[in-house]
Amino acid sequence: MLLTAYDAQLREGTEMLSADSVDRAGPLWRGRFGDRGFVSYRSLNGLTGQALDDLIARTVAHYTADPQVTTFEWKTRGHDVPADLPQRLSAQGFEAEDPETVMLGEARLLAQPVPLPEGVTLRRIDNQPDTYSDVVRAARTQELAFGHPSGADDLMRRIEQGAGRVELWVAETAQEMVCVGRLEVIPDTEFAGLWGGGTLPEWRGRGLYRALTAARAQSALGRGVRLLHSDSTEFSRPILERSGLLAVTTTTPYVWRR
Repeated sequence: MLLTAYDAQLREGTEMLSADSVDRAGPLWRGRFGDRGFVSYRSLNGLTGQALDDLIARTVAHYTADPQVTTFEWKTRGHDVPADLPQRLSAQGFEAEDPETVMLGEARLLAQPVPLPEGVTLRRIDNQPDTYSDVVRAARTQELAFGHPSGADDLMRRIEQGAGRVELWVAETAQEMVCVGRLEVIPDTEFAGLWGGGTLPEWRGRGLYRALTAARAQSALGRGVRLLHSDSTEFSRPILERSGLLAVTTTTPYVWRR
């Protein structure tokens, strides 16, 4: 049931809500987000072999022809067919990134209060007077947490294009932000997404991610959201699992770079 809801409500157009532009090519939805592209679909409509290779090649040509696009992601799922799609993407120059586990479940399961370490507070920052300054600090925290760039401008773009449905939450001390995460409410579905949850290495294991997740779940419930989903790393999956979310499939980004 959860996997069916995931396929029906969280793919295709839903993944293009904040895109600058979207077009269609056969079963694919092709979006551009700033200088990045993204490919979504619910089913490849039985395409296999040479026909699938041709579709991949046309997709590469589509993004290659747009000089603004430096990279694009073809998001695969573990339960999709055909099973050899990853190999076909790799053969055309895509690189696989780390697989993640798709977790789904009731928001109420995650909304239980979690005690915070002394001196740490939680705050939603996307609706504050000095939002951009806070977002710059949040992006820096994510860079330190994940070990790769996380641009403030991209976060601001998500917030502005989200028109109130994208919330950015932080845990902070008087000196620094130590944990960051987004809640993205998805219109016309039962879902909101938990994204970008990262904690500074020296603060891990102290309940910050759980507390920030609980705050986002409480906010989701207050907005009438019933279900939450997360593409979870090996670090966040066990935490969400203990709270009652279920693993329904995996997702692996295959990335093309100019």
